[in-house]
Amino acid sequence: MTDDPTPPYEQLRRQLAELIRYGVLAPGDRLPPLRQLAADLGLAVGTVARAYRELETVGMVVSRRGGGTRVAATAHREADATKALRDRAGAFVRDARLLGADDDQIQSVIARALGR
Repeated sequence: MTDDPTPPYEQLRRQLAELIRYGVLAPGDRLPPLRQLAADLGLAVGTVARAYRELETVGMVVSRRGGGTRVAATAHREADATKALRDRAGAFVRDARLLGADDDQIQSVIARALGR
């Protein structure tokens, strides 16, 4: 995670969201306790807590006092896939602009990727 300029909580949120989205973490699966995951990853507990909160805000996990944090039963919805696509598209556009591409070039590259 150290080479990525993205904040650590966002890197962790993104990785956990992908594990949930792709079914590696299934509905009802328990995520590691905050302190344990923070220690395992060398992160502050607050960083892991923020990642969990972000996931809870979008309905991917549910936290219960004394029951830990679990993957929500409704975590695999189409809306999550749409959000993921928007996030990835946004990241692509940002990267393309950093490379100096304009809107026409970006649209052309996407059209070619789609086979058009």
